[in-house]
Amino acid sequence: MASGSGPVSALWTEINRCGQNGEFTRALKAVNKILHENKDDVTALRCKIVCLIHNGGFKEALNVINTHTKSLSSDMIGFEKAYCEYRLNRVESALKTIQGIPEQTDKLKELYGQVLYRLERYEECRAVYKDLIRNSQDEYEEERKTNLSAVLAALSTWENTTPEDLGLPESSYELCYNAACCLIGQGQLSQAMKKLQKAEELCRKSLAEDSDVTEEDVDAELAIIHSQMAYVMQLQGRTEDALQLYNQVIKLKPSDVGLLAVTANNIITINKDQNVFDSKKKVKLTNAEGVDHKLAKKQLQAIEINKALLAMYTNQADQCRKLSSNLQTQNPGHPRPVLIQVALLCREKQHNKAIELLQRFSDQHPESAVGIKLTMAQLYLTLGHVTKACDILKSIEEFKYKPGMISALVMMYTHEEDIDSAIDVFSQAIQYYQREQSGSVAHLSLVREAANYKLKYGRKKEATSDLEQLWKRNTNDIYTLAQLISAYSLVDQDKAKALSKHLPSPDAMSFNLDVDELENSHGATYVRKKAAKVVGESQPKGQGPGDVKKKKKKKKGKLPKNYDPKSTPDPERWLPMRERSYYRGRKKGKKKEQVGRGTQGATSGASAELDASKTASSPPTSPRPGSGTGTVSNAVPPRQQKPAAPGAARKKAPQKKKKGGKGGW
Repeated sequence: MASGSGPVSALWTEINRCGQNGEFTRALKAVNKILHENKDDVTALRCKIVCLIHNGGFKEALNVINTHTKSLSSDMIGFEKAYCEYRLNRVESALKTIQGIPEQTDKLKELYGQVLYRLERYEECRAVYKDLIRNSQDEYEEERKTNLSAVLAALSTWENTTPEDLGLPESSYELCYNAACCLIGQGQLSQAMKKLQKAEELCRKSLAEDSDVTEEDVDAELAIIHSQMAYVMQLQGRTEDALQLYNQVIKLKPSDVGLLAVTANNIITINKDQNVFDSKKKVKLTNAEGVDHKLAKKQLQAIEINKALLAMYTNQADQCRKLSSNLQTQNPGHPRPVLIQVALLCREKQHNKAIELLQRFSDQHPESAVGIKLTMAQLYLTLGHVTKACDILKSIEEFKYKPGMISALVMMYTHEEDIDSAIDVFSQAIQYYQREQSGSVAHLSLVREAANYKLKYGRKKEATSDLEQLWKRNTNDIYTLAQLISAYSLVDQDKAKALSKHLPSPDAMSFNLDVDELENSHGATYVRKKAAKVVGESQPKGQGPGDVKKKKKKKKGKLPKNYDPKSTPDPERWLPMRERSYYRGRKKGKKKEQVGRGTQGATSGASAELDASKTASSPPTSPRPGSGTGTVSNAVPPRQQKPAAPGAARKKAPQKKKKGGKGGW
């Protein structure tokens, strides 16, 4: 402590008292008074830096350190400098500062572990925390174990590695939550859900002991656990339950911007191309300040990808291109931004440009070419270029001899009627399995499918080698032997006769079945019927009872009522009326007689004329008996008008229906 006169000594006393009581603002005022008298006082400068850090003035503290580099050496003030850089999200600078400090204290190792975690260097971070737990004994042991469990969860989630079991306890809800995250990374979702439920119980118990904690504080602390529960439900396919829990977390408005961003992003993934308006609102939560420093790189990448997809679904093509281009710049070898651009081109019906883009990326990044080539094959199939799609699929070495790929290639070549290429696919695959997995289930299954395919398309000579290979592996397989004999019977009859000797005798193949009982069973689709005996008549010679056939009676065709067998039918009767030679068309200009004129119930003078019973019978539309060619009054009969209701001849405006009435006019 610097020596001085009475007032300076009193100021130091004030600083010491304020520091013990946590009154750093008052302590800072006293320190500034001392520095006013002596601006190079090292102790006062260190006290000022500490006060600024406690008050959250990291930028001011770092300015003080950089201004007085001559007075404050790195070994003297290195920890404070690295901590300020870490809190200002200058993580790379903080790492350099820590590495430049010669003496590595425990608190410096703690900060070093935090910096490595933020830089996602999890293996080094795990080694640091393991060393701290092994070589330190103080009241912060549980916090160190919590940090170590967080590192193990990150390794499991982001690097897909199975971390070692370090025997960490699950005494606190933080430890239990991290253990659940580790299980999620390993795909053990049911066990992870149980751990999360246990973490929720521990959290409620620990917060219930504090009387000052309100129910809102408990819900805010449980928000991250509930969000992780919803994520597990989403992975399990329980999207409705997950969406409900996600929305509960959003309504709480937690202070953690990282939690809000992840929750909003997961809601967007559930919405997909539906409920776009809600997704647009949720995107704003992912753009909050400070999100970049709260989440891992893969989380930020997933959020940006979903933003681009949402822009595509909302027909914002320019915005989608901009986002996908930025993603491709940040991650040149990642296929997802390219696939988004391809999807956008396909929506714009530019399939050829999409294929060119995929081919270019596949050539530049062969390590990510598998998914790209599958997409190219799909586009070729969409355009109808089946052979080109087959060529692309055959170029994927990782899937070339997979059963699913072989099946797809054979099906597509068969669709193109290219049987030789399909058989060539079978042959190459059989050679591969013969070399790598001879005699395996996949190998023998492939040989059998190849033989069946060749038999189906008449390649019996080629099928004999496959069938013979199968039969030699299992000489008791009668079905394969029968197929082999059938194939050789058309190619080499001597070979077929030689092989037929290996067939079992008919007695050995009999199953002691009652044929009559089998035919009369409920499952029989055909039952042989015996012919009925004719009483009093002898059957013809050489004809058994089963050879009697019933003669079908021919039904006489129906004739018109006015049919006259003496008349000659109209030779044009099969033609439509308009196409007959004697058709003259309908007469025009004839006014239709008005029916129903006058008041309701009154009879008009033309009623007698309209009475069909008083007029002579109209000529029939069909030809009369005896006429050589039928004639009709009108080629197309007039449409019958529906009889008008009494008094309905005059058009009236429709009246409104009364409630409860029967309706009508």
